[in-house]
Amino acid sequence: MGLFDDDFYSTKVSRRAVKAQETDHKWRSPRRSRPRNSSTVKIAVICSILSSVVAVLLFSFVTGLPSTTQEAGARSGSGIHSSGDPYERLIQAAAKVRPAVVSIVNHQASAEEAENAKGDAAALGSGVVIKKEKGKAYVVTNNHVIADADNLEVVTVSGSSIKAKVVGKDPVSDIALLEIEDKGIDTVAEIGDSKKLRWGETVIAVGNPLGLSDTLTSGIISYTNRIIPVSINQDGVYDWEQEVIQTDAAINEGNSGGALVDLDGQVIGINTMKISDMGVEGIGFAIPVNEVMKTVDDLMLDGKVSRPYLGVYSLDLDNPYSPVTDEQRKELKLPDSVKKGVVVLEAHGPAAKAALELNDVITELDKNPIESTLDLRKYLYEDKKIGEDMEVGFYRDGKLQHVTVTLTDKPADADIDEDQGTGADEGDTDSNK
Repeated sequence: MGLFDDDFYSTKVSRRAVKAQETDHKWRSPRRSRPRNSSTVKIAVICSILSSVVAVLLFSFVTGLPSTTQEAGARSGSGIHSSGDPYERLIQAAAKVRPAVVSIVNHQASAEEAENAKGDAAALGSGVVIKKEKGKAYVVTNNHVIADADNLEVVTVSGSSIKAKVVGKDPVSDIALLEIEDKGIDTVAEIGDSKKLRWGETVIAVGNPLGLSDTLTSGIISYTNRIIPVSINQDGVYDWEQEVIQTDAAINEGNSGGALVDLDGQVIGINTMKISDMGVEGIGFAIPVNEVMKTVDDLMLDGKVSRPYLGVYSLDLDNPYSPVTDEQRKELKLPDSVKKGVVVLEAHGPAAKAALELNDVITELDKNPIESTLDLRKYLYEDKKIGEDMEVGFYRDGKLQHVTVTLTDKPADADIDEDQGTGADEGDTDSNK
């Protein structure tokens, strides 16, 4: 059956047409065509050729298939392969980034094993080689991957094991930078631009889940810039907010620190965590590579990320895990209208110099209302700089008071808990290895 029901597009020729042709052949006499007929034929031929060229070009443009012309074929042939495999870009992207993704073994001596001298425990994670310089290679990973490390070991895709040392780490962004000898390191990951990610874009995750090194999973970008709350000291209180890329590519324990990669083989994120709960599937997160590289630059320069430091160990007034009792509220002498704020448990550095004390309840920073540790930390990190003055509004003995604090950089020997408490002013990220 043809595509059309009428005879205009039919390949059949009617008997009437055949008979007419035969009659025409019998009585036709040879004579010169008129010039007008010749021009008509030429125009028809030229139009047919132009129509064919336009049709071919339009077909190539719409379908993305290579044109039959040499020039068009050169333009489109680079992304399309003769195999016709629609997943060829996945294969090429994986091959490109694979040698730059390493496994990280974090050897941790447990107390019992240390006593018995029987060996050590090891935690597993992933990392990405981002730079080679002067005989050294640099590997980015998550801070929680290298936490409490006695010694660190990087294992390359070829199976080579290399000792690693920590260049710097940042608990707030959950990023750490390691240095290794560059022997056997031939590939450095190409860094992409996480700001250009699109919803639904195909990505792949490469890492060392459950010790199964060199594992590849694929998925899509489920959300380009999700903001999720995290508990820095893992006490269940949300004291920081992290901007992350959400993906449904499988990310499991051991994937942390590995690469999230686009179809050009460029790293666009560092895998960091997933939601692991009954009935939950395909919700994993990666730190955008643009934010990662900002942190890496600071770690390369100073071995840390410098942020304004207030110096309080504190407790949120409405902390659900350690609620303030009625008796404690009476001791604080807070007005009934004050339901939220940050209770000072200890004051150090700038806070101590400004005479902040135990049981002061901070409710304002530079006249801006502060209801929690999260508010306090976000204002410090996003709105203030080291060396700047900040006005702190707080309640003491039921009265609202104000002091001016000069913010400093956090001392290298300061206890990490000093700046976070059970919800205080600086600290570490909640993630899964």
